[in-house]
Amino acid sequence: MKKVLVTGGTGLVGKALETVIKKEQPTDEKWFFAGSKDGDLTNLASTQALFEREKPTHVIHLAALVGGLFYNMNNNLDFLRNNLLINDHVLQTAHEQGCKKVVSCLSTCIFPDKTSYPIDETMVHNGPPHPSNYGYSYAKRLIDIQNHAYHDKYGHLYTSVIPCNIFGPHDNYKPEGHVIPGLINRMYKLRLDQPDVPEGEKVFTVFGSGKPLRQFIYSLDLAKLIIWVLRNYDSVEPIVLSVDEEQEVTILEVAQAIAKALNFKGKLVCDTSKADGQYKKTASNAKLRSLLPNFVFTNFETAIKESVQWYVDNYNQARK
Repeated sequence: MKKVLVTGGTGLVGKALETVIKKEQPTDEKWFFAGSKDGDLTNLASTQALFEREKPTHVIHLAALVGGLFYNMNNNLDFLRNNLLINDHVLQTAHEQGCKKVVSCLSTCIFPDKTSYPIDETMVHNGPPHPSNYGYSYAKRLIDIQNHAYHDKYGHLYTSVIPCNIFGPHDNYKPEGHVIPGLINRMYKLRLDQPDVPEGEKVFTVFGSGKPLRQFIYSLDLAKLIIWVLRNYDSVEPIVLSVDEEQEVTILEVAQAIAKALNFKGKLVCDTSKADGQYKKTASNAKLRSLLPNFVFTNFETAIKESVQWYVDNYNQARK
């Protein structure tokens, strides 16, 4: 019987994993989704207590201090220190407890700022990351280094996945969060805050030019892929979990899809005085496709519609 511990299990991806596993109901696996109330992973003793209590054979490591572009720019030291602590405590405790496999979640933002596109798994350490989020990026990169070091010294199967931008139900809708939940929250609140303004006269501001390109993966799709990695991917080398390159969209197109899902009839304008961040971060999923050629990703507009509906239905409970 596998005992799977999911760190960061109450967040966006953890909730998606829980949804998929509840639907699957595997008989040979027992899953525990740990949140911050179950243990402070920046504290070694607290991390060890969690592992001793749950006794996992396998770990999906999602826990991290995360934030959007503007929050990252002002807090690189905090992102670096906290994520270094979390990752070291989880991997070392997994080693001490004899865990058979650890799958850690990285991010495409760890890739070099100056690089050729599409980016792939071989390019993670080829140069400095974008200066806006170097603290988070370097901390995440070091997971790959640690995975190899544990493999070299002990033969452990510690590996990592690199998803593109994730969105879906149970997201973090705080202003300092990521682009899709931020847009959903602001657009919905604009309608609530301006009840007397005719729908067609409302103006919604997209921060930046709206031109940067991004690949977005629906959290439920990512959950299915992470479960596949846990069960079937037996390499210490990282693997990119991303939608196909042709599914890339602009930030303005994202805002338009959200407006459609919310039935927002107002005007969308782009505030070019706000920073754009990297223009593109196109990732290649060729490695994934070579191993799992027939995986079908959820249509972007459908996934946006489902994500918006979850937010509207759970507005009072959502993190914002």
